[in-house]
Amino acid sequence: MADFTQNSNVKSAVRKLAEPITDVTAFNAIVQSVILNNPFGCVSYMNAGANHAPVEKSKETYTAKFVYQDEDAKKIGSGSENYDTIAGYTSGIPAVLANTANITAHGGTPAHDSDADTFSVALKCHDPNGELYMVTFARQQVSISSYEDDAIRTVIETWADGVPALA
Repeated sequence: MADFTQNSNVKSAVRKLAEPITDVTAFNAIVQSVILNNPFGCVSYMNAGANHAPVEKSKETYTAKFVYQDEDAKKIGSGSENYDTIAGYTSGIPAVLANTANITAHGGTPAHDSDADTFSVALKCHDPNGELYMVTFARQQVSISSYEDDAIRTVIETWADGVPALA
């Protein structure tokens, strides 16, 4: 029986942020900056007959957190809503806050706990050396995965050092 032989050394790295990214607007500004400005020097590529941009979103998730309080401001319930777009997130929050049936079911007043919200966007990047790797932005960390060349991490690390929110 044949053995599997390792033919690459795929790596991952994580940068924990000193402070969470403040809100979805600041978060989106960072992600859009990478997509539009391509600070990693990625290049477009062809795959299965389709042309791909140098940097593409491959997945995004935005979670809004809510608490329900009684008239004494005591927490009596909680909830969360997941959205796959910022538009869904921003329009979903007021919808939850105005949902009278849900408010009645909880028996309290809802409040958006924005400090507890989570955001995540995974970007697929194509390095000039031919590697496809992922950069995932979350509210409290940035991750790089599926890369082999340490120069990729160095480029991203140098860029992140220049973005105050990613300290």
